[in-house]
Amino acid sequence: MKAVLAAAVSLALAVAITVAAPAPASAGVTVDAFTTESGLTVWHVEEKSIPFVALELRFKGGASLDAPDKRGAINLMTGLIEEGAGPLDARAFAKARDSLAASFSYSVSDDSLAISARFLTENRAEALALLRQSLIAPRFDQDAIDRVRAQVISGIRSDQKDPGAIARQAFDARVYGTHPYGSDKSGTLKTVTALTREDILAAFRATVARDRLYISVVGDISRQELGPVLDSLLAGLPETGAPLPPAAAPAFDGKTVVIPFETPQSVAMFGQPGLPFDHPDYFAAYLLNVVLGGGGFESRLMQEVREKRGLTYGVYSYLVDKDGADVWLGSVQSANNRVSEAMEVIKAEWARLQSQGITAAELEDAKRYLTGAYPLRFDGNGPIADILVGMQIQGMGTDYIATRNDRVNAVTLEQVNRVARDYLKPELLSFTVVGQPEGL
Repeated sequence: MKAVLAAAVSLALAVAITVAAPAPASAGVTVDAFTTESGLTVWHVEEKSIPFVALELRFKGGASLDAPDKRGAINLMTGLIEEGAGPLDARAFAKARDSLAASFSYSVSDDSLAISARFLTENRAEALALLRQSLIAPRFDQDAIDRVRAQVISGIRSDQKDPGAIARQAFDARVYGTHPYGSDKSGTLKTVTALTREDILAAFRATVARDRLYISVVGDISRQELGPVLDSLLAGLPETGAPLPPAAAPAFDGKTVVIPFETPQSVAMFGQPGLPFDHPDYFAAYLLNVVLGGGGFESRLMQEVREKRGLTYGVYSYLVDKDGADVWLGSVQSANNRVSEAMEVIKAEWARLQSQGITAAELEDAKRYLTGAYPLRFDGNGPIADILVGMQIQGMGTDYIATRNDRVNAVTLEQVNRVARDYLKPELLSFTVVGQPEGL
């Protein structure tokens, strides 16, 4: 009982440190980018005020590396990595992790497999040794496969009854077609049910490799210590994984597709082509989107659709920069007898912004919104490590944190309104609606 209590106290301490760790203001984050002796590139921020370290690993490719007839294999594999490794089964692995007051998480998106670790300095060696086991010797025991597969299948069945999930999946299938982006990363009942242990092993080999690895570390560890630690942690990983998928070719036709579904409210996904992050007009487009639908209650869509007409609780737009596609998306939910009106307002506002642009006051408000919120993201070692690894994947320089707000403030009204004219495409704005919409 004392051992259990001690472990619980240690875990609580780790959680408290994660939440409460003081972080330098965004402008004060000094990133040290270096290459280890074995050739690993790492972005590092040393922060010794608390004996705690956050480590982020990203393997580019993610669920998009699934073979077409094995959709869902990488998602299932990701859920199984921590279900036992080396000599430890799932229960023993969890017990060992918790006894160290460490936290490991494994997640997958369309474009990357993310592995996050949080641990106290005093337990660093033991925590990293345990993490290494999950990276080089995951067990993928059949009982664990069956258990996690059942959870995934339960989620797929739940999505089949969720109008939001149906709308998202149907919209993706319509826009991306046969590209991996066009199907859900969880797979289908058929594909997931058919997956074997060999499929899981193949998914692991395809995804976890050095040629697609990005690393960031923030916390109580020096550069001199960190290089050998990472070389030891990641020794033995395969040099190459599966080939990355080709770019998608998003298709927008400006039409509305309705999928009948018995529900009191309809859900609509909508979108048009977007811009990549490295495009010279990206920051202008980002500010434009804040005004359009990304600025909360002050955005035009929220004002026109919700505040003035009461057609929805929320309507949003957002730029999505995937590795293989750049799109400008949005969503709205409204009563069946009002959703068509909500859509007409969205279309009208899209066209009005394209033809008339925004005002100087709107631009200044959007700049204040973005620049004021940015430092709040740096609220601990974990969030900083997450930001740094994302910056690497996006191809940003280590100075981005210091220069980001200056780039936002440098955007002019003329720039934003030219971007509105050039890149907003009301004629291509495509809707997929799930529900029983009246008047469509």
